[in-house]
Amino acid sequence: MIWMLPLTIIIFLVIRKLAMKIKNPLFNPLVISVIILIPILLIAGINYQEYMGNVQIINDLLPYSVVALAYPLYELVPQIKSRWKSIMIITFSASIASMVTGVCIAFWLGSSNEIAASILPKSVTTAIAVTLAENQGGVPSIAALSVILVGTLGGIFGHQLLNFLRIRTAAARGLSIGAVSHAVGTARCIEVDYKEGAYSSLSLVLCGIMTSLTAPFLFPIIVFIFQWF
Repeated sequence: MIWMLPLTIIIFLVIRKLAMKIKNPLFNPLVISVIILIPILLIAGINYQEYMGNVQIINDLLPYSVVALAYPLYELVPQIKSRWKSIMIITFSASIASMVTGVCIAFWLGSSNEIAASILPKSVTTAIAVTLAENQGGVPSIAALSVILVGTLGGIFGHQLLNFLRIRTAAARGLSIGAVSHAVGTARCIEVDYKEGAYSSLSLVLCGIMTSLTAPFLFPIIVFIFQWF
């Protein structure tokens, strides 16, 4: 099944090229590529484990791609230094709000602690989210799915929402999308505006660190509050 890796890459590159011409946020390369690949794999009788085993190299490159997103920050170092207090407050608040809202909604819908723990780190990169969810008793696969869904929704609708709210500042747009839509949203920000993408990548990194540090303490508190009431 050596054809699965080149097929995946070719499909994504073709869809990405079409997306650049269509320029419609709903025509997301990641989403469209998945929609095309799923029926192909079903027809070929290839299960998920077999597919992942053949395209593992793409998954292994994810941590390096996240690091690469930090490169645009170099040009904005003076601005970041002058605003570092505001940036820290914004990303910390966004990190806490993302975890609290996700877990609370899960509990209100009647989910178990296991499912809530899986949704807890939904707004950080997959590598961090899977580890955090597993440490809190969650299901890694559900955590990964939550991350993909949140990132995709942010990449598709994030800018439309910010435009509707009339938020025009590159720093505000980048920090907000990077805080909740991680690498997928950041990639979209870079396509729209280089400066916006730089702030988004900064937010992605800071929120990932803050979520890793606060999640082990925050989740038990939320669970205790819901069990008490």
